[in-house]
Amino acid sequence: MIPAAPIPQHAPVSATPRWQQLWRDAVRDPRELLAVLGLESAGLAISDDAAAQFPLRVPRGFVARMRPNDPNDPLLRQVLPLDAEMQPMPGFSLDAVGDSQAKAGHGVIRKYRGRALLIATGSCAIHCRYCFRRHFPYAEETAAAAGWREAVEAIRADPAIDEVILSGGDPWSLATPKLAELTDALASIPHLKRLRVHTRLPVVLPERVDDALVDWLDALPWPVTVVLHANHASEFDDSVDAALQRLRGTGALLLNQAVLLRGVNDSVDALAELSERGHAAGVLPYYLHQLDRVQGAAHFEVPDEVALRLHRDLAARLSGYLVPRLVREVAGDPGKRPIHSA
Repeated sequence: MIPAAPIPQHAPVSATPRWQQLWRDAVRDPRELLAVLGLESAGLAISDDAAAQFPLRVPRGFVARMRPNDPNDPLLRQVLPLDAEMQPMPGFSLDAVGDSQAKAGHGVIRKYRGRALLIATGSCAIHCRYCFRRHFPYAEETAAAAGWREAVEAIRADPAIDEVILSGGDPWSLATPKLAELTDALASIPHLKRLRVHTRLPVVLPERVDDALVDWLDALPWPVTVVLHANHASEFDDSVDAALQRLRGTGALLLNQAVLLRGVNDSVDALAELSERGHAAGVLPYYLHQLDRVQGAAHFEVPDEVALRLHRDLAARLSGYLVPRLVREVAGDPGKRPIHSA
């Protein structure tokens, strides 16, 4: 692990960078990332075309959890743009999960009964190469447009919606006052009962869980579920643990959804360590997704028969509450589709 740079002992507390500054300081150049890890001569097939299409972004704190001199580090593999992304593959598309067919308003997606998903923003603190929305037209389709008005009114008009899911991008990439603007508007809708947030920031940029975010969560009128996204046990460290402890202190339920990724977590040991490490930080496993077949991500795919074997072996090793559900998302289905053996 590369140690994070210490704060000088003489520096006042107020000199510590805020999460926004740490966001701005993220690594954006693949060659810089390899240099930091001592991998300049590793012969990795970096793709400038892939990086131009979907730019590298990774916070330095996350880089500090990568193993130096290891071209197969599971965290590095998730973010490094490679030539394999530019090889067209049959069955892989720009809209792998049918988001475009499920729009119900500006930045509002309706796929499942009772739930509305808001594309709150297109911004993320980290760009994961397997992202199923890497080709999503965020410039035209974010719920924050026009002060959230169209999105909020679409939810108000449908009394069958009792849960709102904030997604993106990453909704917690928005400043807290912007989030409060949205939830203040949603609070006037009487049929809403729950709020869910899908976010990777507490894992990749734990500094985002600051006093303002905690105060916002504390003041919300609904039960809140925070669905995190971590794929490997190495993504957790003391700073992540502290951020998750603060989130739990608000009463939020913390779940984790992972994606099964070749070369990252496609072993029983890796999956078991992920569940156990997350549970130690107060997070319950939720879903283990089969890869969404988005263009550019084919090199991460794990065959279903391998996924099933891994899931069976995981269930034989761990207590039931530590075993996530193995699922895939299929456009048009009324819910996530469980993957079972034939």
